[in-house]
Parts: sequence; structure tokens; C-alpha cells
Amino acid sequence: QVQLVESGGGLVQAGGSLRLSCAASGRSFSSYTMGWFRQAPGKEREFVAAVAWSGSSLYYAVSVKGRFTISRDNGKNTVSLQMNSLKPEDTAIYYCAAKYSLSRGSPTAGAGYDYWGQGTQVTVSS
Repeated sequence: QVQLVESGGGLVQAGGSLRLSCAASGRSFSSYTMGWFRQAPGKEREFVAAVAWSGSSLYYAVSVKGRFTISRDNGKNTVSLQMNSLKPEDTAIYYCAAKYSLSRGSPTAGAGYDYWGQGTQVTVSS
């Protein structure tokens, strides 16, 4: 069992930056691929970024590549998402998720994730 708690959301102007953090409790954090997803009002949840258990493999949605950076600290059981050059279209609730590393399926597919946080709101004003 893994519990995930996100923090760091808020209101920022376009072009600004935010850093989201996700604290995980439970066993074997380093056994999980960690991902960030987001859901805007009236839209489906979409993949943002993911990092493999070792931190060596990173995955990004095309829409955020070059602006967002995902990282993890297995010693502290945390995963972070640094978001730069934010745009109004980045406004959404952002969710942290954990996927057992040995399970099948792409790290970009939300359906394959086993645990989810409660989400944190990010609002980017124009």
C-alpha cells in the first residue's frame, strides 16, 4: 500500500514557475514508477510526466517537454515536478500516481497506475 500526498499548487501568472511535490508513505517507494497527471475542467485526465524507479528513464507529454522536469528522491520518498514557463492551458488539478515497476503497460497510461494522490490545483492566469 502506498499513500501519496501532493503539495505546491497555487495561482501563478503566465510565464511563471511552480514546483509540485508528492510525498509517498508505505513500503518500497523505489519499486514504483512515479507519474504526474492532470485534469482540467471538462476534459479527460492526461499524462504529464513520469520517472522510472531508478530515475534513469524520464517520460514527458509533448505539451510540457522542455518546460517541465520530473525528478525523484528515493531516500526521501518524494517525487517532484518543476514547472517553468507556465501557460494558461496548464491550469488543472495535478495528480501524483504510483505504478509498480514490474507491471505491464506504458508509464504514460493512467489506467496502469495503482495509487493516486488527492490532487493539487494549479491555476495559471493570463
